[in-house]
Amino acid sequence: MHRNTKLAVSVLMATSMIALAGCSAADAGSDTKTLKIVYEKTDSFTALDTLFKKIKPEFEAAHKGVTVNLQPIQANDDDYSTKLALSQQSADTAPDVFYEDTFRLRSDIDAGYLLNLDGHLDGWADWSKFNEGAKGAGMGDDGSTYAVPLGTDTRGIWYGKPVFTKAGIAVPWQPETWDDILTAARKIQATQPGVVPFNMYAGKGTGEGTVMQSFYELLYGTGDSLYNENDQKWVVGSKGFKDSLTFLDTLYSEKLAVDPSDALDPNVWKKVFGELFPKGQLGGTVEGSYTPSFWQKGGSYEWPAYVTDMGVAAFPTQNGDAPHGVSMSGGWTLAVGAKTKNADLAFEFLSLALNKENSLWYDINNSQIAVRTDVAADPTYLAANPFVAAVTDLVSVTHYRPATSDYPKISAEVQAATEAVITGQMSVDEASVAYDKAVEAIVGADKVTK
Repeated sequence: MHRNTKLAVSVLMATSMIALAGCSAADAGSDTKTLKIVYEKTDSFTALDTLFKKIKPEFEAAHKGVTVNLQPIQANDDDYSTKLALSQQSADTAPDVFYEDTFRLRSDIDAGYLLNLDGHLDGWADWSKFNEGAKGAGMGDDGSTYAVPLGTDTRGIWYGKPVFTKAGIAVPWQPETWDDILTAARKIQATQPGVVPFNMYAGKGTGEGTVMQSFYELLYGTGDSLYNENDQKWVVGSKGFKDSLTFLDTLYSEKLAVDPSDALDPNVWKKVFGELFPKGQLGGTVEGSYTPSFWQKGGSYEWPAYVTDMGVAAFPTQNGDAPHGVSMSGGWTLAVGAKTKNADLAFEFLSLALNKENSLWYDINNSQIAVRTDVAADPTYLAANPFVAAVTDLVSVTHYRPATSDYPKISAEVQAATEAVITGQMSVDEASVAYDKAVEAIVGADKVTK
């Protein structure tokens, strides 16, 4: 989100507060009750909106006198989180149930936005159907659960088979090293001048997409990490950090990726999935397991040929070392607001949205990797997406973002470092030093390690 003046920010905040203040968690002085459901909706993400519209009349019919007030926020991930946090400031505007990104969970728990769900989950039979590993996505530092996962995802390389074939690259394609990616990209550039060979997100415009679909795929393939879990300290001065920036610098300086001006556009993904891939103008990109949802029937950019024209490969480690592949996993959850006046009703709505029937529908229509074991074994789920097996296999080499309250600020500094490099504002060394200084300023000298 870009704003030219402080006044514009103030207007946005005031407008958001008015919009979200439509009704409180329970209307004072009324016999009726209102549940406010706040969630994200974008051009590419409508599955949750559709699901909530489906279950709203069902829930209201089962709970006389209760009104479900759906309040979708039309915004990208970062703007959604800003507006959600704004709504949490008052009991009058805070949601009863809301859509929560796993990487913001710990900081939002610390801020007091999420209700502890342990007491409700103890009496919910369906909770035993959720994958034990996935349950951890909704846990706080205290070991309690504050959110229930909707699904999870992985990241891999999505590539256009016709483009690769024309470049003389055999498909199916599986690069073993970073150099294999660059070699393929250069072949595509040499044989098809009008095609973008290999795109990876960079810069602040694409926000968390820059780190999840780009930088971390590189960093974790070097053997280095962003955060030392054993020492509970942030890693600075690592060779892997510089090597990752160098790879992105190579992609953009050799014009193997999109133009930097396009990379800084928050909506560059629309060009990637709505234009470049369907028109055969892109060799490959790194994206999530949810990618087919863009092209499936009812998706933002329906493209039936994706089933035959697209392939998926694991992103390789830097030099082909074990485990020979890298992925990142995240995902979103549903949470109950800590300020709700109707906690039991709010949890009932959450549990209805995440029962087997609705989870199956959501996972299929949003191309999610199922977190319910009964959904994961369902023949309908397994048959819905021709790539489900391949993207699920990537779970074996996946990584997760550090679950700390400092993480969002650190992520923003990683994004800034990539932007400085691809635009030529800083060299790799300069951007790395700037990142190290920023991290130390955020967490303190005692919380960094080399």
